[in-house]
Amino acid sequence: MLRIDNIKTHPGADSAAVRRKAAALLRVSEGEVTDFRILRRSVDARDGVRFVWSAAVALKNEASALRRCKSRNVSRYAPAVYALPPAVAAPEVRPVVVGAGPAGLFCALVLAKCGANPIVLERGKRVEERKRDVETFWKTGALDPASNVQFGEGGAGAFSDGKLNTGTKDPRHGWILERFAEYGAHPDVLIDAKPHVGTDRLYVVLQNLRRELLSLGAEVRFEHQLTGIETANGAVSALRVASPDGEYTLPARLVVLAPGHSARDTFEALRALGIPMEPKPFAVGVRIEHAQSAVDAAQYKEAAGNPALPPTSYKLAYHTTAGRGVFSFCVCPGGQVVAAASEIGRVVTNGMSGFARDGENINGGLLVSVTPDDFGGAAGDPLAGVAFQRRLEEAAYHAGGETYAAPAQTVGDFLTGKASTGARGVTPSYQPAVKWTDLRGCLPDFVCDALAEALPELDKKLRGFAAPDAVLTAVESRSSSPVRITRDEGYQSALRGLYPCGEGAGYAGGIMSAAADGMRVAEVILNRISQGGLYHE
Repeated sequence: MLRIDNIKTHPGADSAAVRRKAAALLRVSEGEVTDFRILRRSVDARDGVRFVWSAAVALKNEASALRRCKSRNVSRYAPAVYALPPAVAAPEVRPVVVGAGPAGLFCALVLAKCGANPIVLERGKRVEERKRDVETFWKTGALDPASNVQFGEGGAGAFSDGKLNTGTKDPRHGWILERFAEYGAHPDVLIDAKPHVGTDRLYVVLQNLRRELLSLGAEVRFEHQLTGIETANGAVSALRVASPDGEYTLPARLVVLAPGHSARDTFEALRALGIPMEPKPFAVGVRIEHAQSAVDAAQYKEAAGNPALPPTSYKLAYHTTAGRGVFSFCVCPGGQVVAAASEIGRVVTNGMSGFARDGENINGGLLVSVTPDDFGGAAGDPLAGVAFQRRLEEAAYHAGGETYAAPAQTVGDFLTGKASTGARGVTPSYQPAVKWTDLRGCLPDFVCDALAEALPELDKKLRGFAAPDAVLTAVESRSSSPVRITRDEGYQSALRGLYPCGEGAGYAGGIMSAAADGMRVAEVILNRISQGGLYHE
């Protein structure tokens, strides 16, 4: 087959129109096309608004077509296809995966498909129960520390936009997208340049993925929390687990640790065990919220409102004079700002949107980079970043009135140094409520100074970004893990048999990268099993 890139059409064009254009670019008739498939679709709004496609075409005589067509946009189609590792015999002591976020679930899926019969331990609940607990918190402010936006089946990504885009190339990514589509995501995730599932469809995907794991011989234990690790001769020998029926000891030789970025008690337990960890840079800030129609108008201009166009998004960055990076993160078109706390007395914000992205507002993280030098605390403390996060979250809780309302301020008031008293035009979507205030009362000066410098500059890149009626809601503190659990080239910790992976361990930054990291760890473990029990070398 041949690959044709940069096929441009007007918004609303269908695959038949793309096929006609592809044939014309190859200088062949449509009748000569024996097979055709869309590979990628994106929107280009830089000079007018166009859809841009990539497609694969099979012809009766491809060599001849290549000789005639001199376009740099035409090449041989040679897709990288992921192949599962060879099947193994399930070991007597089954591998254990701790955490049912993207890393843990896709690690378990590869292990299960290859016959290893893993056990998955998840401290939170099934997504059906978790959804009810989260919605109760949003409506009432009654937080369940064991079942919330951070903990439960699907991890933190279950309450997000469900973005599946990534900046890296890896054949595993195509396999991951295929599984999402198989389990209930819209098939467009296979072709969109910026695929997303939507929180509403993620619920379905997670349930179907769970059913697949169970059908393959895996065991999934919800509300089973890792509380300790027993060792022998420098290697894992068993796990201590708390469950609704009491504590128990689970024999273990191969343990995948995919805890998520908010498993602070797990980090503390690992530190007590002497597991090597280190603080890592991350970012903190606010969610910024605009009217979706205003951002559509700024991006699409006269084409705004065309029903064939998706709600637009943005990606912005600025480097301050003091050397701070300020950037957008996890932008949720047509979405809402959500309460994402997991600890009593602390306020955390995040963003999510449904598949349709049909809400009134668009929100995104507006974050400032922080490094271990900013954390304070004892020198060399691997959990100094966790303590830094907690201070910000506690300050936001107090500024919000200690009810899990989030402190909020309009951009106009923030830039002029005035406490806000109400909305100007953009109605904040955060539940259970916002409290209008001055965010300098709960955010560090260096964060506020960086945001104040960046907002007018980002407005030059996206007109209206610093509009006075835009809303800032604090605090966005869980953008990524503040900790890295160190591992070697074989993905093992210094404690042999322990395999840290995913975003919480410090090795990923989103659903796709976390899932791929889990798959890589599964491949290593399967190789160990195939060697006949050489689990720790």
